[in-house]
Amino acid sequence: MILYGSYTSPFVRHCRIALLSANIDFEFVDTDYASSAEKSPAKKVPFLQDGDLTLTDSSSILLHIKQKNGQAGFVDVADFDLYALVNTALDSEINLFILGNSGITPENNDYMQRQRDRVSDCLKQLNTIISSTTISEHNYSDGQIRLACLLSWGVFRQRFSIDRHTGLSDFLAKINTWELFEATSPDKA
Repeated sequence: MILYGSYTSPFVRHCRIALLSANIDFEFVDTDYASSAEKSPAKKVPFLQDGDLTLTDSSSILLHIKQKNGQAGFVDVADFDLYALVNTALDSEINLFILGNSGITPENNDYMQRQRDRVSDCLKQLNTIISSTTISEHNYSDGQIRLACLLSWGVFRQRFSIDRHTGLSDFLAKINTWELFEATSPDKA
């Protein structure tokens, strides 16, 4: 099994955590922006090759890992909704990050301002959700892992602050003590 991706990508990080957690042997191939455009029809990371099977999205990769490990998908619809809300925030923040490098920013583009507002509103809602969730130490759901990957990436890239969101700050501090999360930190690359 070969996982293609970037050490700093939150989507790739979640897949790496899932593979490590399932004790599945895999090769990781560090893949940049140009290579992913050339090698994946989705033109993004992660993508995975497992024999004749090629998967081009982190969600399908996570499902494949769970199925190989004899596990079901999400624990419940609330966790799936958490996962989906985090993906919305991630997609918007990554658009802001990439397009901002080209000079397209919320200050000069209404669509980008909508993306910024979306991330802000998602963080508020995610703070509400995680503040009212009982979290089992080192037994995190996919929605919680995806949330941690977003928060860690956002702080690492200095994309946003979670200081005002104490639920998110406390959650990130807690999951940062988990061996698999710590081992896949983008600053370990």
